[in-house]
Amino acid sequence: MTAPAAALPAPRVLADLLPGTSRAAAVARDAVLVLGGAAAVGASAQVAITIPQISPVPFVLTTFTVLLLGASYGPLRAGLTLLVYLVAGMAGVPWFTDGASGHAIPTLGYIVGFLAAGIAVGWLAGRGADRTVLKTVGLMAVGNIVIYAFGVPYLAWSYGVDAAQAVAWGMTPYLIGDFIKLVAAALLLPSAWWAVRR
Repeated sequence: MTAPAAALPAPRVLADLLPGTSRAAAVARDAVLVLGGAAAVGASAQVAITIPQISPVPFVLTTFTVLLLGASYGPLRAGLTLLVYLVAGMAGVPWFTDGASGHAIPTLGYIVGFLAAGIAVGWLAGRGADRTVLKTVGLMAVGNIVIYAFGVPYLAWSYGVDAAQAVAWGMTPYLIGDFIKLVAAALLLPSAWWAVRR
């Protein structure tokens, strides 16, 4: 006998819509999401362009992937996914940007920031912050701020430069791209929820 529709919990994030009718099925679903998500983040990190005249930090697709994943997965799944990405990459899996791995990379702070941002964005999305365009803009802005809060200071420490230089290298050149990604997410996430409601 199935529970009446009114007794079923409402989905908090998009991943909750995937089938998981028993505890074992839900665990298997989440394991696939975590491993698949980590692989997707690793793949997106290979879409990178470095322009040394502007910054030693490459332009990557990873931030967009991380923030969308965080909003779609929720804090626990996103945290586990990005922890797998971070730990496996530090252990030698070559899926950081340009096939890098290990811990001796100046952009490691951004990768730690991905973990924190994924959890923060997932937490906010679980409270409905990805349901409207305006809320999603705020959600993505928070995620970007968290990533920079980890990445820029670590960049300064890695290169031995002051905060102004680290901001000039590690944040300013990426703001236009961040805005474009923010607009794309603000269209994608509410549209997905609209489709679900339909």
